[in-house]
Order: sequence, then structure tokens, then C-alpha cells
Amino acid sequence: MDFGKFQYTESKKQKAARAKSKTTETKSLQIKMGTGDHDLDLKAKKASEWLKEGHRIKIDLFLTGRSKFMDFNFLRQRMDRILHLLTEEYKIADSAKKSPKGLTIVIEKA
Repeated sequence: MDFGKFQYTESKKQKAARAKSKTTETKSLQIKMGTGDHDLDLKAKKASEWLKEGHRIKIDLFLTGRSKFMDFNFLRQRMDRILHLLTEEYKIADSAKKSPKGLTIVIEKA
């Protein structure tokens, strides 16, 4: 077999594989403690669209001042408000963790 022909067929295979592959992004969603219900609905709707497309979503609960030192379970409940509004099936890729700005959770399509 001719080596040039071999290289050509391999490059065609790789190009076809790249065209079929789907890249996923990590989309970011930011909420605060006092975010209203309507705003949460809109953000959850957008997050559901992103999940449908196959993207990962990083949800940040921003905390300011003294709210950074609140009970972790209470903060987790505030984070769960938006998770209950999602219409797409999801799984938690990275559980809720404290971050410098607040609380962070990463979800992806189930």
C-alpha cells in the first residue's frame, strides 16, 4: 500500500470523527440569596435549554457579607430552589461546595 494514500485515508477518518463529535461547554448561572421567583423561573428555563443541548451547568449562589457564614444546610436549601424548577433530567456532577464567592454546584444531563 502506498504510504501517501494511507495518510490521506487516515486524515479523512480523523476529519469525519471531528465533525461528528459534539463539544460540551460549562455554562455558568449566577443567583443570589434574594433572587425573586420569576427571575429563578427564567434562569431555570435557560438552564433546561442548556441541559437539553448537552452542556454542563455551574450554578453559583453568591453570598455577601454575613450571609457567607450562614448554616450550610440553609444555603443548600436556597440552592435547591432553582434545582426544583429545572424541567430536564439532570445529575449532579460536582456536589455543593463552598467557593470564595459563595456556594457552587455543577450539574449535567442525566
